[in-house]
Parts: sequence; structure tokens; C-alpha cells
Amino acid sequence: MEAQLRELIPFLRDRNPQVRQIALSNLLPQTPKDSPHRNIFLTGLKSGGLQKPKENDIIRDLKLLCRDQLSVAHDAFRALVNLSDSPMLVAPLSEPAFLAFIVSYIINPQSVLADLASMLLSNLTASSAACATVLSLNIDIILEPTFLNAFYPSQSRCATCVAPVPYPAGEPRAVPALPLLVDAFVQGAEIEESGDASTRIRKGNLHFLASVFANLTTSPAGRNFFLGPRASNTIKPDSAVEYPLAKLLAFTEHKDTIRRGGVASTMKNCVFHAPGHQAILSPDSATVSVPPASSVAPGIDALPYLLLPLAGPEEFDLEDQDKLPDALQFLPPTKVREPDAAIRLIHVETLLLLCHTRWGRDYLREHGVYEIVRAAHENESVDKISEHIERLVNLLKGDEPETDSSDGDLLDHAQALEPSVGTALSGDASDDEDSRIDEV
Repeated sequence: MEAQLRELIPFLRDRNPQVRQIALSNLLPQTPKDSPHRNIFLTGLKSGGLQKPKENDIIRDLKLLCRDQLSVAHDAFRALVNLSDSPMLVAPLSEPAFLAFIVSYIINPQSVLADLASMLLSNLTASSAACATVLSLNIDIILEPTFLNAFYPSQSRCATCVAPVPYPAGEPRAVPALPLLVDAFVQGAEIEESGDASTRIRKGNLHFLASVFANLTTSPAGRNFFLGPRASNTIKPDSAVEYPLAKLLAFTEHKDTIRRGGVASTMKNCVFHAPGHQAILSPDSATVSVPPASSVAPGIDALPYLLLPLAGPEEFDLEDQDKLPDALQFLPPTKVREPDAAIRLIHVETLLLLCHTRWGRDYLREHGVYEIVRAAHENESVDKISEHIERLVNLLKGDEPETDSSDGDLLDHAQALEPSVGTALSGDASDDEDSRIDEV
């Protein structure tokens, strides 16, 4: 059987698209992890050590077939999504030229298979090498005001994302890819909520980009991006300045679990950067910087979005109600808590991380966090989440040491937090597993 499958590989390069499709459709069932003949895709791959990473013919063919006509490209993307869990494929699939195509393809609203491309990028960014490439990646765009996005990502051109007619007349210019991915992610949700498929600007909802952002923020460079003030519109440098993380917050209550979970993980990972706590919690009516940078932007105002998934239909007395952020006051009797236990746990862990500074603890106390988590605890059925809530309550209701709660306190605690993050990531066997909060 394996010999017969190997005989199909040369037909992936056949001039007849029907032949390419037949060959690929027979090879595709062998790409999942436990398939008996999966090794035909991994033969000849080299990775690690001092040797330069090498790809084999079949992986090179699959990368090219992602640009083919719809049926062929669909199966090629599926094959690479299945295969991308192999460490041996990280290097060939993280090649800058291929990632530039994948990212440009996702950004283009007309890409038919953008969701599959997002899944592939999500799998690839589970590796630090691919994360580093995406964080520094620039893609070519051509400005065109008549387009819905006001630009055309020229590297996205392929059979399932044809070039516009007439082709834009301007010269390509390189711009950072990540801000455009964030904007595409936001647009994907807006288009999905419109309901009418005929009016959709984008062909995909791009939910899996939330997992990409979660993967990127496991690194300091990724956190620095989401907590770094930048123009809200990448192609208009004079547009209003904001923190990119602020664009993601609204999706903590989205109906799609992948989108909700990825955004929750991104928020939690960003909170590992203690100097950013004040910017993360402050309302958007205040301008805040993230030390050591001096540039400022409106506060991210993340607390309501952290608490809403943990809030239920309970009624509070007026004194407790006044402590809550406006978005959590007088919630309807139909309000339900986040149904996914893993996501609830992430939100509680995020609140715990925000207690690493005296400023953060005071802010949480003053804005009704105890009242919300107390009600959540009464309705929680998962022991681990209940234990984390109890730890959070102990921090909020416990006595504080007699120290100055000035901005200096924020920086002192920020310096103390970094080693704890490193310990959590190192997996030291001496640490209590249940008392650690690991990055997602």
C-alpha cells in the first residue's frame, strides 16, 4: 500500500488539475497523526542540530498546491494542517516566503480558504521559531482607496484569491503584518454577525487567529506588541493611537468557543507583563503608558470583559452594585456564565495575575471583583476553579502590608513577577502544580 501511495507523489505536479486532485485526494487520508502511512510525508526531512533544515518534494508540492484551484488548494491546506503538528515540518512551513503568502492570503477579504489558512497558522505558531517570524514579518500591500480594505496584499494572489481587475496601479510597500491580522480578525466577527452572506466583505470568519495571538503572546515580543501604543489604522499613521489588545476584548463573550478561548488566553498572557497592568485595567478615558516606554494611549479597560464571562443573573444590593463597572450593573435574568470550564479558569487566573501589584489589588477591590467572584464561586462546579477563586478572594480580602501604594510599588512588584513567570514556564518539579499559572 505504501509503495502505491508513493507512486502518486509525482502526479501532484501533473499539468492536468484533475490528475493533481485525484492524487492529492488519495494522499490526504494519510496525513492525520495516527495514519498508518504518514511517514511518506516525513521521509527525507532534516531538522535540528547544525544542519540546515531541509524539505522534501512532497512538502514543497503541498505548499505550491495551496495556490491551486479550489478543490486542490482545499485538500492541500487540509493536508498541511494535519501535518503541521510534526516538529520536523516546523522549519519548512515557517519559511518567511511561505508565511508571507499565508498571512497575505488571510488578510485578503476575497480569500475563499482563509479559515483553513488561519488553522495552519495557528498550528505553526505553536513553535517559537514561527512566532518569531510572524512577529517580525512584513508583507507587501498596494494602496487603493476604492477597495473595501483600502489596500491589496499583493502576495496573496492565487487561484482561490484572484488578482483584482483592473490591477492597482500603485507601487507595493512593505508594512508590518501583525496589525493587519488583528484588523482582519475583528472584521471576521463583524461580518459573521451581519448574517446576510450576500453582504459579507470577507469569505472567512478567522476564529483561529485568536489562537495565533495566544501563541504569539507567550513571548515577550508578542506581549510588547499588544501592549505597545500604535496607530489604530496601520495604513494611516496619523490615526488615533491605541493598544492593539483593546481591539480583542469584545470577543470574550463571542458565541464561538475558539474565538473566546483564544482571546481569553491572549489577555492572560499579556497580564504576565506586570508593567502593563495599569494600562490593561485603566479606563479608556485615561491615557497610560507601559513602562519603560513613555508613549501613552487610552487605557484598555479590560476588567469588564474579564468579569462578564464570570457574571450570572444574580442581583446585588445597591451598595455592591455601585462598585461594579457599568457593563455589569443590572444584568438581565437571562445572563449566563461562560459555559466552558477551561475559559472560566483562564479568566480567574488572569485576575489572580493582576493581583501581583498593590495597585492592581486595590483597583480590583474598588471595582466589584469580589462581589462577582463570590457569586461565581457559589455556582461553580469545578473544584480547580473554586480553589483559584478562593485564592483570589484571599488576596482581595486579606490585610495589606504597610507600604506606600504609589507608582513605585507597581514597578517593584513588576520586577518580582518576572521570575515567577519563568518558574512557571520551566516546569520545576519542586513547584506545586495546582498553585502555578502557566502561560497558554
